[in-house]
Amino acid sequence: MASSVAPPTPSPAPAAAAAAPLRRLYFVRFAFAAVWAALLFTTARSLEPLGATLLVIYPLFDVACAVVDIRSARAGRGPLRGLYANVALSTLTAAGLVAAVASGIPAVLRVWGAWAITAGLVQLLVGILRRGMGGQWPMIASGALSTLAGASFVAQAGKDGASLASLAGYAFLGGVFFLVSALRLGRTAPAGRG
Repeated sequence: MASSVAPPTPSPAPAAAAAAPLRRLYFVRFAFAAVWAALLFTTARSLEPLGATLLVIYPLFDVACAVVDIRSARAGRGPLRGLYANVALSTLTAAGLVAAVASGIPAVLRVWGAWAITAGLVQLLVGILRRGMGGQWPMIASGALSTLAGASFVAQAGKDGASLASLAGYAFLGGVFFLVSALRLGRTAPAGRG
């Protein structure tokens, strides 16, 4: 006797389900990075109140993005430990930058450099763990470049005439990597495909 029960319809793969919110998040991160970099570049030679505020806002925005990412990653069983580590690193960086702005640009570059190195390593690891989702090679490359950029910020801190302009460039380039990854996610996970 044939069964009258229809076979279950396949549910979207976890990677595909997580790709859509991640793609939106990456577009938001690109837009924020572009605007933030432009604003910081205008104040890069000194630590005016606007520049100091922008410096602290950036890692706090990173915390907010990581929290959104964590919520999406739970559905897809993503790399949660790396995302939680990112929340902790960015929170500590925001606090460190509050203290560093009182000491001057070299102190800011050291704190930012340490963050770029550690957060870059986390981003590299998270990108590797998400490879099956597609669109992660830009994130892997960005993580690797972030560690190198962080070391250069620390080195710049010891030189005369240190400026925050390199941080603006770093943020904009990071935003471009998010944009490329978002576009690649759109090609690898369209509606109806896993």
